[in-house]
Amino acid sequence: MIQGLRTVIYPVTELVEATEWYRRVLDKAPYFDQPFYVGFEVGGFELGLVPDGVPGTAGATAYWGTADAEAEVARLVNLGATVESPVTDVGEGIKV
Repeated sequence: MIQGLRTVIYPVTELVEATEWYRRVLDKAPYFDQPFYVGFEVGGFELGLVPDGVPGTAGATAYWGTADAEAEVARLVNLGATVESPVTDVGEGIKV
């Protein structure tokens, strides 16, 4: 079952500049700052920046929390959803 919104990820072309801009906007440092991803905690949610995307009409990607990603994907497919990419472990047991 879906537990709630967890993360919204924004594609950026200049990660360092975007990180500094959000640092000023949010008045806080990111809790996670690596060349492949920068994460800020904002009111119990995560605002993420990824350098491998291009800002534009595709916009941001939202991630929802669930206790069992594979089971939830199967449930959503049974309800008519289409899978664009499989559930992937991105490290430390985190699946997207």
